Amino acid sequence: MVKKQKVKISKLERRNYKWIYLFLLPSLLIFLIFYLQPIITVFYTSLTKWDGFNTPVFIGLKNYMDMFTNDAFRISLKNILLWSLIAGTLHVGFGVLVAFILYHKPKGWKFTRAVFMVPNVISAAAWAMIYRFIFNDDMGILNNIIRKINPDFHIQWFYESPYAFWAVTFTWLFYAVIVTLIVLNDLMAIPEELTEAAKVDGATGWQITRMIHLPLCRNAIGTGVICSITSRVAMYEQIALTTAGGPGDDTMNLPIILVKAIQDMKYGYANANGVIMFILGLIILAIVNRVFKMNESVY
Repeated sequence: MVKKQKVKISKLERRNYKWIYLFLLPSLLIFLIFYLQPIITVFYTSLTKWDGFNTPVFIGLKNYMDMFTNDAFRISLKNILLWSLIAGTLHVGFGVLVAFILYHKPKGWKFTRAVFMVPNVISAAAWAMIYRFIFNDDMGILNNIIRKINPDFHIQWFYESPYAFWAVTFTWLFYAVIVTLIVLNDLMAIPEELTEAAKVDGATGWQITRMIHLPLCRNAIGTGVICSITSRVAMYEQIALTTAGGPGDDTMNLPIILVKAIQDMKYGYANANGVIMFILGLIILAIVNRVFKMNESVY
């Protein structure tokens, strides 16, 4: 039977560990105070009836039962699922495409960079207000262009079903600068020797992109998918400033329900929505990590 050997730690190493723990202490305190404690509070108060002022009264799973029997909540889950699919495919795909254009630097790449980057500097709230004018029936650019062909065309994009859902989608669909920057950073880190070796072996540009660049950017693309989908789960400004969840509940989502619950002094119900958002974020993270094999090295 093989005896286990004990690894002796020198006094110098023990002293170094003490310094490591000391320097980690501020970060640990910040995590406990500003992250873990609020998360625990949200989970607990989601099981209570609480108006934000008086002592919370424990009611068990009633808030969750009320949520899942609420039509607005079920519609919001459906909307989040569809927006997540669009974000993980079209939104991220467009960002990756722009990243490859900027990486290869074809003719006009600087113009592409300016056209794509500059609008992304504008906040989501500002773009929501801009799109309210773009999609306005009377003075909007879109309808006025369509009326050049069809003079009788009249649609209030943000106030009519089913157009409102797609109008809200267009307020964020093509603004994928975060995805572009993440992927572009990984592209620029790929050793030139790999590309040169592939060219010597007779690989075409498309083969190099498909067989070398895309696989080596797997983690960056996965990170972009996580950022994009979680942004859709937490999306508030674009909806609040355009449709407010309407018409009916066509563009309803969890943050809108959460804010309305807070305005009605239903903090327990609002925090139950927050818990669902938190769980959705964890599920998204787990799925993307598994699909893109984020924990595995690409080299």
